[in-house]
Amino acid sequence: MRTAPHLSRRALLTAAAAGVTAGVAAAPSQASGGIHGSVPSAAFAGFRTVGRVKKAADGSVQYTWPGIVFEGRFRGTGVGIVLDDSVNDYDVQIDGATVSTLVTPGRTTSWVKGLADTEHTVRLVKRTESAWAAGRFGGFVAARGGRVLPAPAARSRQIEFIGDSFTAGYGNISSTRDCSANGGVDRNSNADLAFGPLTARKLDADYQQNAFSGRGMVRNYNGGDPGTDYRTYYDRALLNVAGDVWHKPRGWRPQVVVIGLGINDFSTPLHPGEPWATQSELIAAYASAYHGFLDKLRVRYGSRTFLVVSATAVSATAFADTVEGIVRDRNARGDDRVGYWYYDDPGLDRLGCDWHPSLHDHHVISGLLDQYLVL
Repeated sequence: MRTAPHLSRRALLTAAAAGVTAGVAAAPSQASGGIHGSVPSAAFAGFRTVGRVKKAADGSVQYTWPGIVFEGRFRGTGVGIVLDDSVNDYDVQIDGATVSTLVTPGRTTSWVKGLADTEHTVRLVKRTESAWAAGRFGGFVAARGGRVLPAPAARSRQIEFIGDSFTAGYGNISSTRDCSANGGVDRNSNADLAFGPLTARKLDADYQQNAFSGRGMVRNYNGGDPGTDYRTYYDRALLNVAGDVWHKPRGWRPQVVVIGLGINDFSTPLHPGEPWATQSELIAAYASAYHGFLDKLRVRYGSRTFLVVSATAVSATAFADTVEGIVRDRNARGDDRVGYWYYDDPGLDRLGCDWHPSLHDHHVISGLLDQYLVL
């Protein structure tokens, strides 16, 4: 097991300034009753999100990244969730408990009814990836006689998770590696139960889950989709829109960024015709690109944000060795807020779809991250 100096969780996650705001917050509704599947203006939607979303002209928001979360508050016996999305799956949580899963709901208002006539919280989370298509959320509406309340306050702690399918929670709730007979990858994925959100909730932190399955720092899985890589998409709010740009809210300045890119670069052998004739050339290109990516994060978030550069066991040891060397280089240059986190455990079963981490594994990995961010 490779080791590195542990970072203090309290130092990493020092509370941000009071009154921090992040993402999109819309005004609360004073109306009641349904809206029959239409997408309301922001004036009818009290919610907040810290995921990468983009406001549409009608006041709804669009998004493609996994793990996008909308949080709201309401008083009354029920709440409607306005969606226009025939691609993704969602979990609906009331007062902290999952009450329903919406499978590719389409253009609809989905209702939760029969609640006690009191104040409640509602949380909607996008379980699946959809790099090729944007979903749309139109807000929360209260059942007749109730009202949507002002959106919850932003949390003072913020974490950003950057990575590939491991970070996205690809196939993590499957009990078999072959998911073709039990609904496929989408029905067996839940981004909200990946290791990043699990850790963020333990720390009561807002988070972004900026993950894209199959993408690497310079090379995608098995050399696929040449000419693109994770960096092609990182700056976008909508992954399916070439040239789209995510505009960072003023209040989004994570104390920690956890980066997991390299599994796809190194887990499959090079093929004839790829830009790198040898693994040594791939390693050099990967290291150069990684340093450039860390430079980008430094410019975006400043010198105080801790950058946690991670690696895990894959078929090629070059991944972990190269990442560890990148961190040593950064530290030697005087940046002591870059750390190396290697995670592995003999208890990992990799029973998720296509040998990905299972739900059990994500809990183990989250625990390892907790240990890295020691008290």
